[in-house]
Amino acid sequence: MIIPAFGTTLETEARLKAIGIDPMKYNTTCPFVEKVWKRSDQLGDKQYTVIIHGKAKHEETRATFSHTVQKAPAMVLRDMAEAELLGRIILGEEPIALFADVFGGRASKDFDPARDLGRIGVVNQTTMLATETQAIADHLKQVMIQKYGTEALGQHFADTRDTLCYATNDNQDATHELLKMEADLALVVGGYNSSNTSHLVELLAGRFPTFFIKGDEEVLNADIIQHYNPEQRLETTKGWLPAKRPATIILTSGASCPDTLLDRVMLKVLRFVEGVKDPVSVVEEMIR
Repeated sequence: MIIPAFGTTLETEARLKAIGIDPMKYNTTCPFVEKVWKRSDQLGDKQYTVIIHGKAKHEETRATFSHTVQKAPAMVLRDMAEAELLGRIILGEEPIALFADVFGGRASKDFDPARDLGRIGVVNQTTMLATETQAIADHLKQVMIQKYGTEALGQHFADTRDTLCYATNDNQDATHELLKMEADLALVVGGYNSSNTSHLVELLAGRFPTFFIKGDEEVLNADIIQHYNPEQRLETTKGWLPAKRPATIILTSGASCPDTLLDRVMLKVLRFVEGVKDPVSVVEEMIR
């Protein structure tokens, strides 16, 4: 039994201990996830309510929620639209009863919006778009300024931007740079249940023909590729590799995808191209 990078809930840890398994001995929780938990713990010590930007059913969000509610009221919101709705509830522009209708199933036991939304901090599921988390935090910060004034902001809003995962953030920054390029297609490698990889696919698909694959085995040949589509289904596409030369292909991956997997995809695609240079000699030439 291995606890994955997402971490797990305290309830699951207790079940493991009850059957004689030491969760800490087999714990591979990402340190950036644990950093979010520690910050949530600190917010709870200072009587802040923790707002978690994430997908409520995602393993990491469930784990973060479980750890957070030990000390603080907590709730989960999915995106900016929900943050804007929450802001209107805080400002009294929407009826407070609407909170239970929209967020009731994603809030801690006995959560009272009239009491618990006066002092807040935002953390995230680390694989969400960092830019979206920051935008949500900035929006709710402005809501608190509007309600309580700039001078009182520190009593009502906590700055938590240092909890954003650098690996996810770096990947997303690099992807935004890729969007400035001219390319024929993009290959994105990662697990189909990976939230941060899915975000990269969304970004690239708006600019290039984009194929979301989990490994080199899905690149069948120069004509046929199997990939995951936006409807979350596997599909097969013919004619994915353009005949024109040179062809420019973007190759990227999710934050936890092994480099060796990217290498295998790259080498397999190169086999479909006549007269291709040896990658090792190209790297050596670049170094020289």
